[in-house]
Amino acid sequence: MHLPNPAPVAAFDNQDQQFAVAFRILEDAIAARAFPAASVAVAHQGKLVTLRAFGRFTYNANSPQPTTATLFDIASVTKVLATTTMAMILYERGLLDLDTPLISIVGEFAGEDPRRDEVTLRMLLAHSSGLPAYEKLFLRAHTRDELLEAAFTTTLANDPGAHAEYSDIGFILLGVALERLADESLDRFCQREILGPLALTHTTFNPAAALRPDIPPTADDQTFRHRIIQGEVQDENASVMGGIAGHAGLFATAQDVATFAHAMLRVDNGGTGVLARRDPENGSSSVNPLFRPETISAFTTRETSPEGTSRALGWDTPSSPSQSGRFFSSRSFGHLGYTGTSLWIDPERELSVTLLTNRTWPDCKNQAIKQVRPKFHDAVAEAMKLT
Repeated sequence: MHLPNPAPVAAFDNQDQQFAVAFRILEDAIAARAFPAASVAVAHQGKLVTLRAFGRFTYNANSPQPTTATLFDIASVTKVLATTTMAMILYERGLLDLDTPLISIVGEFAGEDPRRDEVTLRMLLAHSSGLPAYEKLFLRAHTRDELLEAAFTTTLANDPGAHAEYSDIGFILLGVALERLADESLDRFCQREILGPLALTHTTFNPAAALRPDIPPTADDQTFRHRIIQGEVQDENASVMGGIAGHAGLFATAQDVATFAHAMLRVDNGGTGVLARRDPENGSSSVNPLFRPETISAFTTRETSPEGTSRALGWDTPSSPSQSGRFFSSRSFGHLGYTGTSLWIDPERELSVTLLTNRTWPDCKNQAIKQVRPKFHDAVAEAMKLT
């Protein structure tokens, strides 16, 4: 079932004038080779006030120019748009208990270390499981099953619950746990329960081969796959998993990401995440929730443990300094993607900012995005007089 009017209303006729400073920041970043291509979408109070694309697919002057319909590899933004959202849906349906031990769902995670028994789904979502941040599992795994086996047996780096460390491995395992709880693959569940209802028709795992030439490349991979990576997932672990994983794999347009953010912001009686529907029986206005307000609050509010963490459940929150810049409220939540993508949402201002780039082209050495992102977010807020 498609929810009515899931997207923010287009209202970007004045964007070039209003957001001239913000756009110039992106143009200057492209000129300085922080990234070759970018696509942005800004939504405010139910209106899409900015939708623009910049640059070229690569730094070659003859390379294609992206449009607002161009798909980008959104990398770890997959963690919130797909995996965390799937967790939220299962949580609402009573199928997911946040404090369930991982080993009760994924028995393969058990091992000689008794601490493994303590790892819960909440810890995986909050990045406090004790698992390491990243492992090059793809170097010793050639199939999805082999990579999962390597993930199942990854050694803990810290005591569960004692330390917050962002972990791709944790989200790989979370994706497996959610698939088992739902008795359905991550991609099929997300298509039916998230992408379909929100009409995110330009969001997908594993874009069709015919679409790949129209997607900006993310890497000239001369060490692992020995080819240019274009229209297939940049993350090597996700690649070995067939392009569908809990930590990465989605491709999307900036407008689709903004529509997803809009669903997280729609309000009813002070709540969030509610999309209105008219009852065909009596014509009265009712609500058809993608999520209940308390569910969004539970997953987007910063965790109190471990001490000093900026993490919510799946989502991140603004730290100091923050990639969201200086002006997003303390109730904001967002996520970054390794390829140079990000989504930040401020429920107090009913604001979302989507920035998609391919900063990993031709390799991942360039970290200039870390300076560009907060400057861009600040310029957007200043243009909208939200400072």
